[in-house]
Amino acid sequence: MKIKQPQPFTFEEGERAVLLLHGFTGHSADVRMLGRFLQKHGYTTHGPIYAGHGKELEALIEARPEDWWADVQNALNHLRELGYKKIAVAGLSLGGVLGLKLAYSEPIKGIVTMCSPMFFDNEKQLTQGFEFKARQYKQLEGKDKETIEQEVKELLNESEEMFKQLGGFIREVHDEVDQIYTPTFVVQAENDEMINTESANYIYEQVEADQKEIKWYKNSGHVITMDKEKEQLHEDILAFLESLDWS
Repeated sequence: MKIKQPQPFTFEEGERAVLLLHGFTGHSADVRMLGRFLQKHGYTTHGPIYAGHGKELEALIEARPEDWWADVQNALNHLRELGYKKIAVAGLSLGGVLGLKLAYSEPIKGIVTMCSPMFFDNEKQLTQGFEFKARQYKQLEGKDKETIEQEVKELLNESEEMFKQLGGFIREVHDEVDQIYTPTFVVQAENDEMINTESANYIYEQVEADQKEIKWYKNSGHVITMDKEKEQLHEDILAFLESLDWS
């Protein structure tokens, strides 16, 4: 069965733009509803897809964090090339880590992190998430159980280097968060099964921004953008964006 590949999106509206960054093993659908919501409230939004994401998991193990970082820089430049000078960033999970790196590397108006890891002490959960996505994709392709088991086993063996580099990238950003002076909104789901939730407190405490806030969502899991409290999350992100100095 041929699976329809997800696409990046750009929803143009006002002169204020928000770069929306998806999570590890995810793709633009992670943040698409948020993108449409912000568009309705006058914001232009752009959601890229990083190398190896949004397709079979075999493609992901060939990609590396430097590829994803280049994709995010290209996405920021895409908005600039369209004429947008006032840009904020919101990222889910790995997208938040990439967003934090943007916040200490580029002039942006504000940064929202959602369930973003700062400690690589959860490789088991990440591997389980990776395995779940791989099985799900192969089931959609219509493969039989035996083939799926064999292919997933091979994938896990071949993904070690990618996970090692992912851990290195998270640690690199962890060590630079105190270089961030950009207004910051830290979002964390209380029922997050994928990351060490102390990451949220770490980001909040370490950023040097005068304007920073943190909010915990008690009824949500890791992919908070698609969970029970997504409407509240949308409103909270909009309120944060409205509070920024866009001049």
